[in-house]
Amino acid sequence: MKRKVTLKQIAKELDVSISTVSKALRNSVEISEDTRLKVQAFAKLYNYRPNNIALSLKNRKTKTIGIIIPEIVHHFFSKVISGIESVANKRGYNVIVGLSNESFAKEVINMEMLANGSIDGFILSIAKETLQQQDYHHFTETINQGMPIVMFDRVVNDIKCDKVIVDDSQGAKLAVNKLIENGCKNIAIVTTKDYVSVGKLRTQGYLEALEDHKIDPKASLILKVHDQLLSEDHLDSLEIEIDNLFKNNKNIDGVFAVNELYAITAMKVARKLGLKIPEDLQIVGFTDGVLSKHAVPALTTVSQHGKKIGEKAAELLINNLEREDEEDYAETVVIETELIERKSTK
Repeated sequence: MKRKVTLKQIAKELDVSISTVSKALRNSVEISEDTRLKVQAFAKLYNYRPNNIALSLKNRKTKTIGIIIPEIVHHFFSKVISGIESVANKRGYNVIVGLSNESFAKEVINMEMLANGSIDGFILSIAKETLQQQDYHHFTETINQGMPIVMFDRVVNDIKCDKVIVDDSQGAKLAVNKLIENGCKNIAIVTTKDYVSVGKLRTQGYLEALEDHKIDPKASLILKVHDQLLSEDHLDSLEIEIDNLFKNNKNIDGVFAVNELYAITAMKVARKLGLKIPEDLQIVGFTDGVLSKHAVPALTTVSQHGKKIGEKAAELLINNLEREDEEDYAETVVIETELIERKSTK
């Protein structure tokens, strides 16, 4: 059976650009007859079929960027979009936002729909279901067809593209170090299942901070919450899980929560149990959103600087789109986190 090839592979084999291959396959008069025939013969030999994803190639500019995010109500993602729009608009680009709702199928459909001539490139954060299934074909196909992608926040190291991330592990260490420095000795973590990369890295930072201070981690203090408990329909179940965590570990004096909702819910449960914050229990969250600022007491949290992430992602994508050469570049930019101290810690 003949192997499947992509535009990118044809271009490499024949030592021409992806744009030249694309034009030759469409019989463009811009390409010499000799090159056209050579490209078409090679494509026929290897049974090349253009994928319906990523048909908007660099020679068909739309001056529009596609953004795909997992959820729309998250403060962090709204900040990232704000940063992307700020840079894109200054450089003459518009943006279209698609929503995956944490669904693999919706993520693929969004990419197919937007890539079919509507946009020049993608900025995206991967859906949880995609991470769980570890099926990334839609990313590789898009890139191989000549359309650049920039991933942010939730990324896959195996995909060769630009990425903008924060050091989640280091941010978690900042949070847990703060609790330890404030005298906490029994620190719990409320985190995600391990297939969510950011949750896994923040859990790793929690464990490293304990190790650095010669504190033995306890399995009973690690609560890994199922994804569905992040939806409004299941917040009661989230409260029950955190309530059980506190009741089964009555000596907890600190909590690190890997996202804002977990932290706010932990505060709510603690108050119901008669615990005073921060006198009896100190809490630190991750992502400095609206809830953190307006919680009672206001939440100490790790800021990801979402707007900076969006600005850098837009810069990387537009620079890629406007680059004259056809070389492959893949840059990973790390945005520094910052601990914002408020009233939920001493």
